[in-house]
Amino acid sequence: MFTGIVEELGEVTAVENLGDASRFRLRGPVVTDGAKHGDSIAVNGVCLTVVQHEGDEFTADVMAETLNRSSLGALGVGSRVNLERPTAVGARLGGHIVQGHVDGTGAVVERKPSENWEIVKISLPDGLARYVVEKGSITVDGISLTVVEAGPDYFTVSLIPTTLALTTLGLKQPGDPVNLEVDIVAKYVERLLANSQGTAGTRGAAL
Repeated sequence: MFTGIVEELGEVTAVENLGDASRFRLRGPVVTDGAKHGDSIAVNGVCLTVVQHEGDEFTADVMAETLNRSSLGALGVGSRVNLERPTAVGARLGGHIVQGHVDGTGAVVERKPSENWEIVKISLPDGLARYVVEKGSITVDGISLTVVEAGPDYFTVSLIPTTLALTTLGLKQPGDPVNLEVDIVAKYVERLLANSQGTAGTRGAAL
């Protein structure tokens, strides 16, 4: 489990095409400190498994399903990425519960800078808008953010200078893709309500 609090801005140092998968080598001195084979590291919000670790770099394999459902397939050598290690048991939950399982990709629509923050508008793919509410949480490229405005096919977030300086959202331009993970609580509630209504309907038909 992650919290969406990015630990460092890393970099892709190599990409190897494996046919139905890709192997990424990434640099991140903070997240590789003490890392070992089998550990999890979130890369732009995608939970990846460390295959190899040497110095301040680690290697991870990314399957076709992940490449298709996320923006990782668009990364190349030199791309900057948000990196986060799993939260430790007993640690403070600085953001919100993040699984590292991307629900879909959106794109930066526009940016509106101001003196002390910046409003960024991001498109929502079909099927995700129902999970996004104003003042609720959403993960964008692995960053835990609060929704300012929730539209029918978009949402906006307000970014402070620290977020702009220390994450990929300071670099993204209109048209650039971003990974989205909606609040897991919203998905569980929807599932529970659907099951509850189905059960109630079945009981009613039997009476």
